[in-house]
Amino acid sequence: MVKARRSGEGRLTILHTSFVLVDDLTRLFAELAPGVELRHIVDDSLLEDAIDAGGITPRIEKRIARYLAAAQDLASDVVLSQCSSVGEAVDEAARALSIPVVRIDARMADLACQSGTHVGIVATLETTLGPTARLIERAAKRLNRPIEIESVLVQGAFEALRMGQRPTHDDLVVEAVRALASRVDVIVCAQGSMAACVTRLGELSVPVLTSLRSGAEHALEVLRERRG
Repeated sequence: MVKARRSGEGRLTILHTSFVLVDDLTRLFAELAPGVELRHIVDDSLLEDAIDAGGITPRIEKRIARYLAAAQDLASDVVLSQCSSVGEAVDEAARALSIPVVRIDARMADLACQSGTHVGIVATLETTLGPTARLIERAAKRLNRPIEIESVLVQGAFEALRMGQRPTHDDLVVEAVRALASRVDVIVCAQGSMAACVTRLGELSVPVLTSLRSGAEHALEVLRERRG
C-alpha cells in the first residue's frame, strides 16, 4: 500500500492491478480534491494472472475481495477500482462491504450511451473487451438507450507498454481510434492507460472517451455524498 497524503476531507482508496496509473491518479486527485486523503493498494500480479487465465478466476475474485475488505478496514470512505478487466469481480465483492465501491469506467459507460447509438470500444487487452462491453450494455439498459457495440483489440499495444515502449503503444492506439472513428458515433478507450493517447488524435468527427478524469470525478461525488 502506498499512502499519498492525509487530511480531514475524506479518505479514498484506489485498488490498482498495475503501477502504471498510480502517479497519474495521484496528480489528478491532487488537482481535483487536494484536501482528500488518497491511498493506493497495488497488486500488479492480479492483471497478469487474469491475462494468463484468459479472464477472472475464483482465486482472483477472492484476492480482490480481500483487498476491498482491507480498504474498508483502513476506514476508507470510498474505494475506486482502477482496472476495467477486473471490474465485474469488484462489483461482486463490493456487495459484502458497507462502503461504496466505484468502477473507474462506470461514468464513461454512461457518457458513451448518451453520446450515440453506435459505440466503439478500443482496448489493448482481450480481458478488457468483454467487461467493458457488458458494462456499457447495462448502462444502456438502465438509461433506456438503444446501442450497438463494435469492439477493436489493438494487437501488440499492451505488449509494447509492458516492455516500456510507450511511444509504440500510443502509435498503435491512435491508429486504431482513427480507423474506428468513421464507423461509430462515439469511441470508448477501455483502459486508463490509453488516456494519454487522446491528446495526439487531433480533431475527429466523434467524441473519444477515457476513464481517468470522469472516474475520479464520479468517485469524488460519491465520497462527498457519503460524508454529507
